[in-house]
Amino acid sequence: MGICHAYTPDGRCISLLKILLTNFCIYDCAYCINRVSSNVERARFDVDEVVDLTLNFYKRNYIEGLFLSSGIIRSGDYTMEQLVLVAKTLREVHDFRGYIHLKLIPEADPKLVEMAGLYADRLSANIELPRDEALARLAPQKDVGVIKKAMSQVRLGVEAAKRDKIKPPKFAPGGQSTQLIIGADGAPDTEILDRSASLYGGYGLRRVYYSAFSPIPDSSAILPLSKPPLMREHRLYQADWLMRFYGFSAPEIGEGATGGMLDLAVDPKLAWALNKREQFPVDVNRASREMLLRVPGLGVKAVDRIVSVRRYRTLRLEDVGRLTRSVAKIRPFITALDWTPGGLTDAADLRARVTSRTPEQLSLF
Repeated sequence: MGICHAYTPDGRCISLLKILLTNFCIYDCAYCINRVSSNVERARFDVDEVVDLTLNFYKRNYIEGLFLSSGIIRSGDYTMEQLVLVAKTLREVHDFRGYIHLKLIPEADPKLVEMAGLYADRLSANIELPRDEALARLAPQKDVGVIKKAMSQVRLGVEAAKRDKIKPPKFAPGGQSTQLIIGADGAPDTEILDRSASLYGGYGLRRVYYSAFSPIPDSSAILPLSKPPLMREHRLYQADWLMRFYGFSAPEIGEGATGGMLDLAVDPKLAWALNKREQFPVDVNRASREMLLRVPGLGVKAVDRIVSVRRYRTLRLEDVGRLTRSVAKIRPFITALDWTPGGLTDAADLRARVTSRTPEQLSLF
């Protein structure tokens, strides 16, 4: 249990009460601390306890919504009924206007999934692992086909609600998301990004979340003994951002990877640019928005400012510097009225020049 932070589509950071209805579970997923064979202590909220906790936190402005999940108890239908009852009670009995995110139990009756969408802002069904064979091996009670069927139902519900042109839509107005566990099944980053791209395209997801695998007590011998570096999770999120907002495809991002793994020392866009130097430098006064988005150091807002300002004046390097946080990373990849990088773009030491040094903790001794 805890308060976590999430970002809304308009960029606002909101606080959510993130809890499990229970950590009891009848499933035996090898990577999960709450699996049925685990020795962890068990606890359970009843519906009224979750409702009261949410309302009390909400009234004190500690939270702006609820993120509710659960282990599987009795059956998928029973568990989903309990989750839906929490959301229904909040909405109908207490007129709760905050945000609600419900985790779906894919095995539950489709009618329960439909009810969940009527009360929740967002729904999510976790794919869990990048490889289907790994899910069958590590979570034998879960069926990727059943998970995808539930995700398809949510997509159809979201699309139908949008066609009704009622604002806000009646069914899951925040869409749906999923999660991939990184480092438990040996899938390389390029394979993970390919899977994410197919999920975005196939199910209209708003987000794919990446969670680095963490070893658990009394774990199976088929699981890794150590967790992947957190930077790997961070790079996957950056790559995911490139696919969603910068026009990159998963294969293009993979061109900057080595052996299927993203470079942990530089961000994915810079890694791609260093591998595609023949496409640079680009003229900030003439290049398309799509090409400017591929320049390392230029974000979406900066590119939109550049495109807007250059309608009225020819940009100099100084102007670009005012529109961005730092021009040092950008200079090798652009030209402006008073700037050309010359041989800098093809310099052998360019990577070292544009890579910022990683901060290190100072020793007390």
